Amino acid sequence: QVQLVESGGGLVQVGGSLRLSCAASRRTFSTYAKGWFRQTPGKEREFVAAISWNGGNTAYADSVKGRFTISRDNAKNTVYLQMDSLKPEDTAVYYCAVALNVGVLTKEPDYWGQGTQVTVSS
Repeated sequence: QVQLVESGGGLVQVGGSLRLSCAASRRTFSTYAKGWFRQTPGKEREFVAAISWNGGNTAYADSVKGRFTISRDNAKNTVYLQMDSLKPEDTAVYYCAVALNVGVLTKEPDYWGQGTQVTVSS
């Protein structure tokens, strides 16, 4: 069974930072694009960031550009999301996602993690 396990969520004040991690259990995911989505109650899940299998291509939602940085460590089969200058509107459940390439991932990922809560207090 495929597993994507997120960690690193929590409560942080406005302007603070958090780093999310997502570890994949399937070894072949080291050659897949990985990324992050987020969702708040009553809203659809929205794309946040994506990174190609070799890290050479990244994509970000306009709302997080310049504040969030996605990276990956294929040796650990893990993707990270460094979130800086956090705002209350960043509060959401953050989901890790995997797909064949960045283009597919931004629209319809193949696999999802279980989510981790991020809460930014003002």
